[in-house]
Amino acid sequence: MNGSAIENTQTFFMNLKIRIRSFAHRMEIDRAVLYALLARVWGLAASPVTVLLIAAKFTPTMQGFYYTFGSILLLQTFAELGIGVAITQFASHEWANLRIGKNRTVEGDPNSLSRLASLVQIAFKWYFIAAVIAIVGLSIGGYVFFSQSPTQNVSWKLPWISLCVFTGINLFTIAIWSVLEGCNQISNVYYWRFFQRLLSNLVGWGAILLGADLWTASIMAFAGIIFAGFFLRRDYWEFFKTLLLKKSEGPRISWRTEILPFQWRIAVDWVYSYFILSLFTPVIFYYNGPIIAGQMGMTWSLVSVLSTTGLAWVLPRVPQFGILVAQKRYDEMDRLFWRLMIIVTGSTILVGAAIFVLVLGLNYFDHFLARRLLSPLPTALFLIATIIYTASGLMAVYLRAHKKEPFLFISILLVVLVGLSTWLLGKHYSVLGIAAGYLTIYVMIFPITVFVWRHWRIKLHGGRNN
Repeated sequence: MNGSAIENTQTFFMNLKIRIRSFAHRMEIDRAVLYALLARVWGLAASPVTVLLIAAKFTPTMQGFYYTFGSILLLQTFAELGIGVAITQFASHEWANLRIGKNRTVEGDPNSLSRLASLVQIAFKWYFIAAVIAIVGLSIGGYVFFSQSPTQNVSWKLPWISLCVFTGINLFTIAIWSVLEGCNQISNVYYWRFFQRLLSNLVGWGAILLGADLWTASIMAFAGIIFAGFFLRRDYWEFFKTLLLKKSEGPRISWRTEILPFQWRIAVDWVYSYFILSLFTPVIFYYNGPIIAGQMGMTWSLVSVLSTTGLAWVLPRVPQFGILVAQKRYDEMDRLFWRLMIIVTGSTILVGAAIFVLVLGLNYFDHFLARRLLSPLPTALFLIATIIYTASGLMAVYLRAHKKEPFLFISILLVVLVGLSTWLLGKHYSVLGIAAGYLTIYVMIFPITVFVWRHWRIKLHGGRNN
């Protein structure tokens, strides 16, 4: 190859690199979002594999127990009570004046450092107590719930107890992730989360193939804990030593006067999230048995890919929103919000259409997997409602960056409406009734959500409506 050809090749790749960077900038893709997207792409690829393996290796009854396990475990929300979101928001405001030094310790403004250290100490104490409550409460509550099932030919007791223990340990680590995200360590956190998810899936597939049955979830949780421990010991040992061992010489964050007024509103929102995302499968299990519950759970695992795809852009931006608010850079914040809204809405619609086509195709060709999933109609209703849910979530993130939760009354209203419709329609009309009620409620509530967001945005930005 002569010099001219080499030069042309170098120019081509240089121009390609510039175009890729320009596209990434327009799509709001930085390193953190890239790894979040990779995790979502991996989720899109991994979910069908997991679904196929479960359908091939689990009986329909065992599938029902497996997915209901996951739904019941999300009751840990009631032990956490939304403090993780509050920690991230408060940490981001303090981190605007701090940085990581050469020795991986925290440096910067002494007052902000003191307040951040007190916040970390609050987080660790809260999550330790929450983890203990979750382990005991979930173990007993789940035992009582699953004992009511008329189908008792599945060995579920020991797998359930072990899963509750590992869930409690994972709950405690949320304190660590919340602090790191608030301290704008998003790139590293999402980098490791991507590989943690990759490892957990591979371990889970191996466990299913080796016949682990309901022990699969415990094995995956344990692998995730080990991997997270390695990451934290390697990269953030000195970081947390700085904050946990720091003596209280400066100002401190008060949980009662600062965090609680914000947290309790988040807690209501998290209770609403449980009713929105996790109540369907247990209700179907209770009224219709484990087989239909397994169809609901497997379908919901695909629908959940839709919301997590949109959140791949949103969650990495949470600390950035908080920093922009602390610095009163509202115009920049608004530009970022609208770009994200276009990207998130477009991506969720595309992914939702792909999931629907997949389910439709499985039913058209009478594939055996179609009998493990819900029919196309309720699936479509769940997908449309989830697209609306994801757009509403971005509005909530925007307002929470101001340490406000004006969607409180909407969350309470949704808890009541979705909870009642799920129980009543699920009892009388099974899955189709739940899906129809879920979508109808979201269509009615979304205009109110937009109105509240516009009102509070103007109010929080000093009457500015540009």
